[in-house]
Amino acid sequence: MTCKSLALFGSIFLISTNTLLFPQASALEEMLPGLRERAVILDIVARVIEENQQEVWNASNSKVTIPGKPVGLRLVGENIVVAVQFTPYFRNDGNNVLVAQGQIWINIPNEGIRYQTTMQTIPIKFGEQIYFFPLGSVNSPKEAHIEIRLVLHPYVMDPNNNPDRDGNE
Repeated sequence: MTCKSLALFGSIFLISTNTLLFPQASALEEMLPGLRERAVILDIVARVIEENQQEVWNASNSKVTIPGKPVGLRLVGENIVVAVQFTPYFRNDGNNVLVAQGQIWINIPNEGIRYQTTMQTIPIKFGEQIYFFPLGSVNSPKEAHIEIRLVLHPYVMDPNNNPDRDGNE
């Protein structure tokens, strides 16, 4: 499926994120002991780039989760819905991965609804920027695309009881 222009999908993109475990970072303090040490923060920046490489929409959010629990992201436009989940997994050998799963529904005038899925396992390190393209590709500069940038950080509290993305206490 090609994506020549996302303009028809409307300027009413909305972003919503959720974690299936933690609605807010402060909820970690109320959880079982030991979860805080495993918790991570996933910073998310989603952008819609038109075929002229103009950014027409962006949003950012941060969510707290633990390994194995997904963070969901939903982008809703006039004629498009993109639902993705990002699940971090930490391995004993240090080769951590982020599993990205995406579903896209596009209503194309005079053609109907098209559906597309994707799943990728992406190696990840703390502080590293990962890019996920649920629709379109950065390698096709003449096409519009949706870009999601992710950065994973350890969850560490600073002295003021706020999450510290640098891991410094």
